[in-house]
Amino acid sequence: MYSFFLTTEQYLKYFIFLGTNLSVLCYWYTLYRIDFRVYRLAKTCLKGSAIVIFFELLSRWIIFNYFPVSNLYETLLFLAWIIIVAQIFLETRISSRLWGNLASPLSAALCDFAIYGLPQGMQKVSALVPSLKSAWLMMHVSMMIFSYGILIFGSLLCILFLVLSYRYKLNYRLDPRKLLEKMEKRFKPLLPPTEALKNLVLGDISDQEILDIFLNYITYGPFKYMYLPNKEIQNKVKVLTNIDIWSYRIIGLGFPLLTIGIISGAVWANDAWGSYWSWDPKETWALITWIVFATYLHARITKGWQGRKAAFLGSFGFFILWVCYLGVNFLGTGLHSYGWIK
Repeated sequence: MYSFFLTTEQYLKYFIFLGTNLSVLCYWYTLYRIDFRVYRLAKTCLKGSAIVIFFELLSRWIIFNYFPVSNLYETLLFLAWIIIVAQIFLETRISSRLWGNLASPLSAALCDFAIYGLPQGMQKVSALVPSLKSAWLMMHVSMMIFSYGILIFGSLLCILFLVLSYRYKLNYRLDPRKLLEKMEKRFKPLLPPTEALKNLVLGDISDQEILDIFLNYITYGPFKYMYLPNKEIQNKVKVLTNIDIWSYRIIGLGFPLLTIGIISGAVWANDAWGSYWSWDPKETWALITWIVFATYLHARITKGWQGRKAAFLGSFGFFILWVCYLGVNFLGTGLHSYGWIK
């Protein structure tokens, strides 16, 4: 059984490598030439890779009877799988080549590093150390890896927002209601009567309807470039708006998972080592990560941060996450050093 597993696993690794890297090449190709056949091929390769990664981890779980998150190889594949699933989900909601070109290189790099970057000794199945033989293993580690994957994807969207906003030279999306107020002050002769304007601002009317009304009033001249965007700028603003909204939603989903992971880890630590918190390097950086994303959500919910300010904070969280997940493990010290690089 074990030799059959090793042979099968080797083929699964080949499929993972080919699928993830081929999807990256296809997504990159669509940046230079819009070809829907290549785009569909990229998505198909990515979905196939997700299925193969799932079976790779599931086979370890079934055959060796442990949840496959006990070493760096398994957690890297698990993390890549989460990022791929998040990308596939987002592509089903908003069809755009951006998501694939953003996330697929990262998931491919994680798989490549896990398969060909790690020594074989770190990839093979081994007996769990005594401290990992606990029912808390699945709860704590799975929640942490899920949160890492989701928060990394949300942070990537923040980085994408910053790149595109500077490239487009746009800070954020157009706020139609503030636009109405500015237009009333500067170009009152061109606007609807004041009462109608107030009804637009205070009434139950969608932002898009407001923009449509203004498109009827201001069609030519320099005004549309100063305040009312032309069609090209509107499309760019729409892209930035979607990125900003989805980065907020995804980080908002990952943060509770991170919280559950940290709490379950503290309970497990007390059960295993007799202390809820030991200021281990991993624990310390997990707390720093939690504080960064808590600040991000606090700034968005209570301070109304949007656009670049929020994106800068979310992008900072991206780098903090990698220090927490991989950086501290290169030290080879602390209570979380088993199964990692030493």
